[in-house]
Amino acid sequence: LATRALTILLSVCCGNLLDRDVTSKSDPFCVLFNEVDSNWVEIGRTETAVNNLNPVFGVKFKVDYHFEEVQKLKFALFDEDKCSSQLYEHDFLGEYICTLGVVCYLSHGSYNLSCYVVQPSNSLSCMQITALELSDNRIITLTLCGRKLDKKDFFGKSDPYLEFHKQGDDGKWMLVHRTEVIKNTLDPVWKPFTVPLISLCNGDVDRSIKVSKVYQHVHSSEGDGMKTESPFRYSMDYTFLDYILGGCQIMFTVGIDFTASNGNPREASSLHYINPLGSNEYLSAILAVGQIIQDYDTDKMFPALGFGAQLPPDWKVSHEFAINFDPTNPFCQGVEGIAQAYSVCLPHIRFYGPTNFSPIITHVARFATQALQQETAAQYFTLLIITDGVISDMDETRHAIVQAAKLPMSIIIIGVGNADFAAMEFLDGDSSVLRSYTGEEAVRDIVQFVPFRDFRNAPKETLAKSVLAELPQQVTQYFKQRNLSPSNTASE
Repeated sequence: LATRALTILLSVCCGNLLDRDVTSKSDPFCVLFNEVDSNWVEIGRTETAVNNLNPVFGVKFKVDYHFEEVQKLKFALFDEDKCSSQLYEHDFLGEYICTLGVVCYLSHGSYNLSCYVVQPSNSLSCMQITALELSDNRIITLTLCGRKLDKKDFFGKSDPYLEFHKQGDDGKWMLVHRTEVIKNTLDPVWKPFTVPLISLCNGDVDRSIKVSKVYQHVHSSEGDGMKTESPFRYSMDYTFLDYILGGCQIMFTVGIDFTASNGNPREASSLHYINPLGSNEYLSAILAVGQIIQDYDTDKMFPALGFGAQLPPDWKVSHEFAINFDPTNPFCQGVEGIAQAYSVCLPHIRFYGPTNFSPIITHVARFATQALQQETAAQYFTLLIITDGVISDMDETRHAIVQAAKLPMSIIIIGVGNADFAAMEFLDGDSSVLRSYTGEEAVRDIVQFVPFRDFRNAPKETLAKSVLAELPQQVTQYFKQRNLSPSNTASE
């Protein structure tokens, strides 16, 4: 289920680097590393910029991008002192560590990831990193017709169709597309069709293609009587990364189940018990998903809501409360802020019930509804619900999800504990289309359910990969249905 790897091209330039040479300026080069099993593995190196403290490196770095993974990168700068491939032979100028997600998100529009280099001095060296997707996602739509074609049939009119060929490196023509056959006509109008530009002409719009006019069972020469009703129409088949590079923010909200079936959080048997030497499944799920999604939000302020608990001072049950107890400002700073608010909240509430999902889904849907006014792909909302049991308001939840499917919104459900999660699987909608109690069908699948127990003995990264596997497809599907382009594309 993992997303297809997209290739990113990273460009680096620096300013005010340390001068490590005595009689001249430093000769810097940049080395890129990625983290693999807690070790830094070299990806590549730029050229050396001779006598230059403000280099713009020409050599780019190619990196495969995976949304559902935390891809940690280190950009290290060195002053070349001798002809040696060993980095310890060169003077260290500084380094910058970040994730590829941050680089991609902050590289949108006219912005770049600008940062200060951590270095062994007090001077303020800076680095600028720009990301560009290495793919040709242009598509071309053609509308073609014929007029007064040759009559090839003895008793009736002809049955024409078209074949499009591109020329290979060996000079041979290869079939790219064949239209439908139009029966019994000398004036055919074929249906418009769309093909990737890379398939039609290897992405080169000046490259020749061959269009053959063909009759069923009878071949003719190409071209006579052929024309287009309208010019070729180019467009873009945008990828998830196009939207991210275009500045789309992934707005992240967490919903936490505080119903009594979780057990007393002061007891070790509780799913909410926080071992002083460890964590629990709720915290693990928050960190696994949040540490990836937080890279795609500018201010990293995330609402964290609870449901199914009695709240002080009147101890009324709430299914939509801020776990920081500030209903006017339920935002937490980053995923670590969510984890802290969660831990502080536990001793001050009483676990109760029932397990109602619809209030929190509707809460996030209100904000996603406001985003319907956007003219470009600017915002998309993701709700993470972590729960231990069977849903009590299934009809209302189904209805809320069907309505949310019309919005820029996805829902991730992680089931903790060992309960029966058959209802969650039903909401996932992978095997059948989800319907509201009114009979209305969801226009798209926006729910991904994963039981935490399947990942208890797996590396922590595995949970996030599974949970987030469908999100890029859901994002692109929504924006394509709404015909929304990335923000920076619309402004160009």
